[in-house]
Amino acid sequence: MSESLSNETTKIVACPACSGDSHYAASNPYRPFCSARCKQIDLGAWASEQFRVQAEPPADPDTAPWPTPAH
Repeated sequence: MSESLSNETTKIVACPACSGDSHYAASNPYRPFCSARCKQIDLGAWASEQFRVQAEPPADPDTAPWPTPAH
């Protein structure tokens, strides 16, 4: 970490990539990561689809039942 980060009063959080200490402050350009390396590792994991958002597949419109009209 640079000297300017150690002199600030900042919140210390766990880096999401390596679990090391990371300064969560505007002066840390990599926040919430501790370094450019950890930030790039995380970006690479998203780009290679190692992280995915769970979702149900959409219903097939040809087999989905029509909604019952309200009378």
